[in-house]
Amino acid sequence: MLEIEGLHHAYGVTEVLHDVSLHLRAGELLALVGPSGCGKTTLLHLAAGLLPLQKGRIRRAVPRPAMLFQQPRLLPWQRTLDNIGIGLRAQGIARGAARERARLLGHELGLDERALQAYPHQLSGGMQSRAALARALLLEPALLLLDEPFSALDIGLRAQLHALLLDHVHRRGTAVLLITHDLMEAVRLADSVLVLAPAPGHVVHRQPMVGAARQRDDAAVHRAAAALLTVPALRQAFDLPPLTEGACAPA
Repeated sequence: MLEIEGLHHAYGVTEVLHDVSLHLRAGELLALVGPSGCGKTTLLHLAAGLLPLQKGRIRRAVPRPAMLFQQPRLLPWQRTLDNIGIGLRAQGIARGAARERARLLGHELGLDERALQAYPHQLSGGMQSRAALARALLLEPALLLLDEPFSALDIGLRAQLHALLLDHVHRRGTAVLLITHDLMEAVRLADSVLVLAPAPGHVVHRQPMVGAARQRDDAAVHRAAAALLTVPALRQAFDLPPLTEGACAPA
């Protein structure tokens, strides 16, 4: 679904990405973690085609992947139902058909009829995030790019949207590239975790996760995160102190 090879990018004289490569297959969720300022969002914007390619190669199986940003970015003058269906309308789908499909998916994601008829400012933050996720998933994308879309949510809402996302990936075989600085979120959702270090941003470690994400309980997530925290490259990337002698990953 997505291949990036030898990617370099700079803003002026400042190099922000150096020789980044990654491969993402259908049905795979790849989490890219790294400290603030390491170029994660720039990488995602390049993958989406929102920035011009300077050096390297990006190959996408689809010309227009769906993208979910850090903020919901709902149109304030449109009701929730029409915000969800806006991508279908842009594809030429009739308003009635777009609304019906948006309504069905909105209900599936926990948006009742009152929420669907409301304007964005009348929704809670969690409802806005559900609407934004529905808008992206309604297009049934083969490739979905996520830029920390759950970072502002409380733990309960985040868990609900995590489950909805994983269920969609499982049913549709969607390829997902997730940008996050939350290590727990990465190991909860991903099939593999890619660690990006600054500056400039470059890949220093790839960690495959054990087992299907939908079957990981809290204990498995904590063990995986603790084990990943023992990786020297990750600790250096996040400017964590070296482990004391004799420290090891949990069993």
